[in-house]
Amino acid sequence: MKNFSKITLSVLIIASATLTSCSNDDDSAPVKASIYSRLGGTTMVADPDNSGQMIEKGRLSFRKVVNSTIGLIVADIQANASGNLQAHFAPLLAETGNTQATNIAKLSDNLTDFFSYNTGGTNAVNTYSGLNMVAAHDPAVNKRMGTKASNADYTKFEGYVGAAANANGVASNTELYTDIVAVLESLRTPIVQK
Repeated sequence: MKNFSKITLSVLIIASATLTSCSNDDDSAPVKASIYSRLGGTTMVADPDNSGQMIEKGRLSFRKVVNSTIGLIVADIQANASGNLQAHFAPLLAETGNTQATNIAKLSDNLTDFFSYNTGGTNAVNTYSGLNMVAAHDPAVNKRMGTKASNADYTKFEGYVGAAANANGVASNTELYTDIVAVLESLRTPIVQK
């Protein structure tokens, strides 16, 4: 009986140690912070574009990249640069005066909402209520889209976003940059329609 108790006790101790070490292995895997969190998250900062207002730092980071991207696209269109995306943005850019500025601001807000919401922005300010990606990029559904995008067009767009991210402090050789590119690549299939 004593041998049986010692064997039983030994088995229980070994099993307990094994289970404990297994559960520790499962719990020790670090959880990667969301892109939104790594861009500043929900920390409130002064909004440089709206005096006296505060904005989440993650949202501000996205807005800066979105606005820089729009600026780069418009600059290439104005310079008639090879491969520019004028055909895609023609309806929006054809609008004139205050309407154009307002609609470009709406585009910026919409893109900021989309990227903030889909990369970890959880507060109500980061809600996206626009069209799904297929509808948003189909001129038959969205009259503000000039033409359907090809793979080359989308790669050009990714280049603009990459340059804008670099200009706003996200270096190309970082995990954050790679993760942002992965999000953009996940959108290629619904956006590229020709």
